[in-house]
Amino acid sequence: MTPTNTGFASVKLPAALVNQAREAAQPMRRSVAGQVEYWATLGRIVEHSGLTAQEAQTAIANYEASVQRSRVASNESTNQADALLAQFMAVENDGSLAQRVREVVASNQSKVKPTHA
Repeated sequence: MTPTNTGFASVKLPAALVNQAREAAQPMRRSVAGQVEYWATLGRIVEHSGLTAQEAQTAIANYEASVQRSRVASNESTNQADALLAQFMAVENDGSLAQRVREVVASNQSKVKPTHA
């Protein structure tokens, strides 16, 4: 039986590289294979552009630092949202939220002038 040429070939890659590709692929909505292909294309461009190894390493380091800053900012936002939710749940559970809502409604009702039909 002759195998059909699909235009694809299998290669073995280190698990760490595959995991890095998986993480990088998710925000861009790429498959792991698509991410590896994207990186390979970038590598070819870098090689053909004449960048030195030091210039490429600096660019990669800057990119990774940017990704890390984004992750930290995202974690801080998540922590702030979690803290706000916990505070909301605490006042809801102790009844103070409902009491405050009743106070605001009563205050607003006292400010409305009755209309005569």
